Amino acid sequence: MDLDVFVTAHRAEWDRLDHLVRRGGRLNGAEADELVALYQRTATHLSLIQSSAPDPMLTARLTQLVARARATVTGTRRASWRDAVTFLTAGFPAAVYRSRHWWIPTAVVSTLVAALIGWWIGAHPEVQAAMGAPADLREMTRPGGQYETYYSSHPAASFAAQVWTNNAQAAATCLVLGAFLGLPVLAILFLNMLNLGVGIGLMSSAGRLDIFLGLVLPHGLLELTAVFVAAGTGLRLGWTLIDPGPTTRRAALAQQGRAAIGMAIGLALVLFVAGLIEGFVTPSGLPTWARIAIGISAELAFLAYVYVLGGRAARAGATGDVEESDRSAELPMAA
Repeated sequence: MDLDVFVTAHRAEWDRLDHLVRRGGRLNGAEADELVALYQRTATHLSLIQSSAPDPMLTARLTQLVARARATVTGTRRASWRDAVTFLTAGFPAAVYRSRHWWIPTAVVSTLVAALIGWWIGAHPEVQAAMGAPADLREMTRPGGQYETYYSSHPAASFAAQVWTNNAQAAATCLVLGAFLGLPVLAILFLNMLNLGVGIGLMSSAGRLDIFLGLVLPHGLLELTAVFVAAGTGLRLGWTLIDPGPTTRRAALAQQGRAAIGMAIGLALVLFVAGLIEGFVTPSGLPTWARIAIGISAELAFLAYVYVLGGRAARAGATGDVEESDRSAELPMAA
């Protein structure tokens, strides 16, 4: 394509569109129709230039013009409480439900890895000896040792806030780094399972695995589920780079990325609940069965939230993506 000839042929249309956009709400009916037609035509021009004769300055100009025209055509919309309610009752649970084929296998494999690491450490004294001095390991696993006092080492409120912050950052990191083909997500997930497996192995070797599970399960069920959801979504985002499906790679990645951002917000709320349980329930004086029952109840409530509300919203077409009116205009592909 001869760029100079193309610009000469269409410059008048772009200038006219710019003029109409500047007038904004003072357009009559015919001018409004003209604005829409010129907006669609200019978007096509931009697509042709990007694919056939990319010019940085012209592309930047037309991109800005198309964005301004689209804002004029569609108008602006302010976020409201209704958006938050829709997100919590449809968008977020639907996104988690739709990604279940990623995070459920992630959860199963990760749990097996943690159990395998725990068995390996617990069944091999030489591995334990390589991890630390016997006196240090006894200090960690004895009654009243570090594993037990960890959850009551700080005031409950500050401990819950610290746990929530750390877990929310880990979940967000999984979601963001998924764009790097999912490899960083696998590393983060393995480190989490390694820490869990070490605790299982050392406490089982000391004959106190029941105590360890009684401390971990109340908050760990919901907390690990949130981590698995984040990791599974991150892996799905990484796979989108390899197989974007029927759409373009950029469009597919943008859609999955927007959904991942929403997932990060929703999972932060889930991890907030897990942090409250870890800060106030896990170190409490409640019987072990009561603490575990609270953890199981929280986990079942989250799964019901995902499969009932999320499943219904997903079947109705919700994807966890932002509303179509809030997305950037998707330009037509040049042949």
